[in-house]
Amino acid sequence: MSGLLALLDDVAGIAKIAAASVDDVIAQASKAGAKAAGAVIDDAAVTPKYVTGFSAERELPIVWKIARGSILNKLLILTPAALLLSVFAPWLIAPLLMLGGAYLCFEGAEKILKWLRPGHVDLDAKGVKGDPAHLEEQKVKGAIKTDFILSAEIMTIALSALPGEAGLVFKGAALVVVAIGITALVYGAVAIIVKADDVGLHMSARGGVSAAIGRGIVKGMPTFMKLLLVVGTAAMLWVGGSIIVHAWAEMGWHAPEHLIEDAAHAVAAGSGGIEWTAKAIMDGVLGIILGFALIPVVEKALTLMGRAH
Repeated sequence: MSGLLALLDDVAGIAKIAAASVDDVIAQASKAGAKAAGAVIDDAAVTPKYVTGFSAERELPIVWKIARGSILNKLLILTPAALLLSVFAPWLIAPLLMLGGAYLCFEGAEKILKWLRPGHVDLDAKGVKGDPAHLEEQKVKGAIKTDFILSAEIMTIALSALPGEAGLVFKGAALVVVAIGITALVYGAVAIIVKADDVGLHMSARGGVSAAIGRGIVKGMPTFMKLLLVVGTAAMLWVGGSIIVHAWAEMGWHAPEHLIEDAAHAVAAGSGGIEWTAKAIMDGVLGIILGFALIPVVEKALTLMGRAH
């Protein structure tokens, strides 16, 4: 009996250690996922356009197809790649972060440029015509490709936010939690967004207070979508700029990071919230400058690639 009690005590001890490890993994995954806020918001803001033009009954199946492709990309490709990177080429993490940050800055600046060009027409925003099944397949493929780029950035940011001394299993578990959690968050939000107007229409037909709320949802969704795009763009520029500044510091150039931190501290006068906001604004301004500087470079590269083909 004493031996059995000792065994049970050992099992309980192991269970406590395992529970603590799970808590640590979830805590670190949450912190790592929070670092990728800009890419996450952009992912949620970009995806709804891929269901535009399809019948209401196809909206959720399309979102599910994109979500499934996203989680498979994260779990089967990006997580193993991130772990291999952390073991065999950790020195590549900072340059890859810079590349990802530059991509976010470029995307944010390009969105601003589109808003400044009233005559510009976004091809993805045009009405959907042709064979619905074929167009759905093409839209899903395009969405998954876009998601792969954003997911790669998310997973790289998450990897860089994990403790360097953490073991491979711990990092792998944390990245899996990040992958599942962020995918559920993004595509759960997308599903709610794309079906909100249908819910509003259903509520508006019921009468009373419900009808008033439903009409408010239907009228408010276009404004909400525009606001979401603005917030997503601002988040991309902020996170892109902060990633590049941090990557510069990781590579030995600390001056920009110190300059921004000192300026934010001087403006804040002891207020943590003001200091954070000031730093975010300065990171965002840097992101805008870098993004607009990259636009002609990318356009030139695309032109050369087109001539090569």
